Amino acid sequence: MSEAKAHHKVVIIGSGPAGLTAAIYASRANLQPMCIEGWSAGGQLMITNDVENYPGFPKGITGPELMKEFRDQAERFGTKLVTADVTKVDFSARPFKVWVEEDLYLADSVIISTGASARWLDIPTEKALQGRGVSACAVCDGAFFKNEDVIIVGGGDTAMEEANYLTGMCKSVTIVHRRHEFRASKIMQDRVFANPKIKVVWDSAIEEIKDIAEGKVTSAVIKNLKNGERTELPVGAVFVAIGHEPNTQLFKGVLELHDNGYIKTKPGTTQTSIEGVFASGDVQDFVYRQAVTAAGTGCMAALEAERWLAAHGSH
Repeated sequence: MSEAKAHHKVVIIGSGPAGLTAAIYASRANLQPMCIEGWSAGGQLMITNDVENYPGFPKGITGPELMKEFRDQAERFGTKLVTADVTKVDFSARPFKVWVEEDLYLADSVIISTGASARWLDIPTEKALQGRGVSACAVCDGAFFKNEDVIIVGGGDTAMEEANYLTGMCKSVTIVHRRHEFRASKIMQDRVFANPKIKVVWDSAIEEIKDIAEGKVTSAVIKNLKNGERTELPVGAVFVAIGHEPNTQLFKGVLELHDNGYIKTKPGTTQTSIEGVFASGDVQDFVYRQAVTAAGTGCMAALEAERWLAAHGSH
């Protein structure tokens, strides 16, 4: 077995709002944490152009700028940051083992903040217009499209909830769904069908989002999957609500997960099924999924780790 590169009281895996808030609290508590930020550091806010709902920034801030502020703050208090991905973990005995590529690190406690990734449509123009009218979060970005026509893609509860939410500010909402019925619960469907501002386009998928030349969303080309007909709908935004994938591949068979793949934590805490291992942010939260709630659970995880280490005599 390879020699351990270092032994830390706290190792934090992930560097979105949850991981970096945990790092700020843990480093201020003199726990000298190491945060393995991953190659795609900063989490989902890195693909968010404007953040207007994070408290303390009345004029708004871009997602990457906000994450840089988080990171600088964590570093200022002494967090050691490693820019690489965790490749393997072993939580069967303490100290816990965390591999970063070939390097082995030992940890008395671990905070997991690996987040979740939105599922996208995987059409060529989608990525280019992310943050410019293409969004995976209506609550985050809906307010930028007041009095505009928008599209939401999906057929589950999240899509219904976000469609209703968007009617509070948008002129109209068109739900585009590839089948002829929704998966959403009946109560959510009923609300959608009763809302005069929502139309549904069944058996259809978005083929193209325009217009890259304008640098923003101006319309969407919708293809009927039954007859192949295409229609172009002028809209200001396309919201993709086809679900999220929690980044929990590393923890399958290691920690208890929900059926949907998110890490199970004891209600009201960030404690996982293994003592001394905590989970915060979107990797365990499939309800709120906001930067501010992720930061809140990052704080909880650091405080719980600190108490747990004090009770169990950190080495």
